[in-house]
Amino acid sequence: MDKLNMSRHISGKFNDELEAVRNQVLNMGGLVEQQLRDSLRAIETSDHDLAEQILQRDAAINKLEMQIDESCVQIIAKRQPAASDLRLIIAIFKTISDLERMGDEVERIGRVALESFSNDQQDFLVSLENLGQQVLAMLQKVLDAFARMDLDAAVEVHQMDALADRQYEALTRQLMTYMMEDPRGIPKVMNVLWSARSLERIGDRCQNIAEYIIFFVKGKDVRHVSSDALRQALTGQQ
Repeated sequence: MDKLNMSRHISGKFNDELEAVRNQVLNMGGLVEQQLRDSLRAIETSDHDLAEQILQRDAAINKLEMQIDESCVQIIAKRQPAASDLRLIIAIFKTISDLERMGDEVERIGRVALESFSNDQQDFLVSLENLGQQVLAMLQKVLDAFARMDLDAAVEVHQMDALADRQYEALTRQLMTYMMEDPRGIPKVMNVLWSARSLERIGDRCQNIAEYIIFFVKGKDVRHVSSDALRQALTGQQ
């Protein structure tokens, strides 16, 4: 918590409130991470029971978003935060919105595990799992970056999204080719395609959270800035 400079507040209660809401965000992120990890394992092992559990657990993520939202509203009303405190609250608001949407995407991914796939369809499941592992790595790293408000880690996550995008595009081409060669498999393959799209969106939302971290640390809005230009945009900015 040193990097958040919370010790500067005269009110120890304000410090406690800020740390409590930050911990709530990390708890929510941990739930989303576990959901994504379980969905990939359910697909890999064709575990229908685990897939059903994933679908049922999304409500806990939604509940946490509402609790954190209310906590932030109360802090704003009572403390009227300014400067970096206000940037932190804004970053939290935006982060929990992205985490909640990630939870929705994971729910769609988990539905793939409820399908049964033939041996000749296993290749694109492997490709889906590879994309999932890349996105999971992004989520783990951006949550760690949020916990420490680590600028360098946030920039690294921002740049990791390009690899996820390339993997998604390659998988999309693979799935399109399969559907043209065997139209009978289109319904199942479309489920995989939508799951791949959900993974790609989770990667985008990890990139969003990285941008919120940069906004908090540097006070600089880097939305719509390419990863190639990001470091140059941050150079010399305080």
